[in-house]
Amino acid sequence: MSVVVSETLLPGLPVRRGKVRDVYDLGDRLLLVSTDRISAFDWVLPTPIPDKGRVLNQLSAFWFERLGEPHHLLTTDVAEMDLPPGVDRRLLAGRSSLVRKARVVPIECVVRGYLSGSGWKEYCRHGAVCGMRLRQGLVESAALDEPLFTPATKAESGHDENIPFERMAELVGRQVAEELRRRSLALYQRGADYARQRGILVADTKFEWGMVDDQLILIDEVFTPDSSRFWPADQYRPGGPQPSFDKQFVRDWLEATSWDKNSPPPPLPEDVVAKTRQRYIEAFERLTGRPFEA
Repeated sequence: MSVVVSETLLPGLPVRRGKVRDVYDLGDRLLLVSTDRISAFDWVLPTPIPDKGRVLNQLSAFWFERLGEPHHLLTTDVAEMDLPPGVDRRLLAGRSSLVRKARVVPIECVVRGYLSGSGWKEYCRHGAVCGMRLRQGLVESAALDEPLFTPATKAESGHDENIPFERMAELVGRQVAEELRRRSLALYQRGADYARQRGILVADTKFEWGMVDDQLILIDEVFTPDSSRFWPADQYRPGGPQPSFDKQFVRDWLEATSWDKNSPPPPLPEDVVAKTRQRYIEAFERLTGRPFEA
């Protein structure tokens, strides 16, 4: 069964709805619920992807534990959560995280190991990414000589905007900016090295950070198909787009329709939903080394 959690799941509690996650305020803690919503081209689509939220939630929990970085996650076990009476915990099982509150750093900390997406487009126009010049002759999806830290502003809706590091330092302070750059690059390297052993290339990823008692900690999600560009290593061929473990089936189908991207998107056909679900689950199973339990 696919679940699109609504505001009525926890009645009486304030909630913020992102494209995928619903955030509930539990006093000194937050409850993050990963729904099966899926977005593309800055629109939330009318058709959910069954189990997508559980994949994202459980994969993030796997990485939080594996990376050993200070983070906000307290538990994903709904039996351990102090929730209001009458809440249907079965709907929350597998897709919910109880986390510490943090003061969110308003920057997307993006790290790129390969030249793709907006980085590739910027390189084609300017020969640089976020103001950092790259050597000539690189092709789409080429491995970079070294990973790049390319921060972006966080957008509640629409596209995030890539910014130079100096602009980031103006926004959050130089000391915080330099620490985030150092830690994000180190995290990317650790995660990418592990993923490569599991047959996945991490082309790029984004980290979000928050402050708790003057300590920077990881928040939100980590190394998921929604926050990262995952490529199957055995199919990697630089020089064009790569097959990926994410919503590429959805993007490709939408691009082939008459949808103008300015009006509400059409519902997804069953085969696109099934293929997308399978790619998310395959990424989970490759990375964790265990079968996904729906």
